[in-house]
Amino acid sequence: MSKDTLISHNAAETEALGEAWGRAAQPGWVLGLSGDLGAGKTQLVRGLARGLGVTARISSPTFALVNEYGGGRLPLSHIDLYRLETERQIIGAGLEEYLRPAGVTVIEWIERWESLLKTSHATGAFRCVWIEVLEDGSRRIAYEDSGT
Repeated sequence: MSKDTLISHNAAETEALGEAWGRAAQPGWVLGLSGDLGAGKTQLVRGLARGLGVTARISSPTFALVNEYGGGRLPLSHIDLYRLETERQIIGAGLEEYLRPAGVTVIEWIERWESLLKTSHATGAFRCVWIEVLEDGSRRIAYEDSGT
């Protein structure tokens, strides 16, 4: 596994990256996103949804925990772990079912699900993405693939 890194200079570039990933996405793909509040995680998901052909308005599921979107080439499940503080809460919420999706699952705040990061190969195709805001407002987006 190797980590790839790129720089996004604005929201449009972040969404364009997500859109490219959405066009290439295959069933069963799980993406884990890590980054501070406002880093651009949801922007990336908006682009991913567009690449999948999802036309619904994409918003962060911070209070809903999971938003599900159909109508595209593949269904999209968007999970936000921000409000869950422990892995026990994550498992208790029944989120493991989303790890083998018929379509694509995106999990924001993936660092809160430590065991998934350690055993991501068990979920099939898994991409872990780290988004960091740089001093000039651009974003460093690093990602690493594992699994099949």
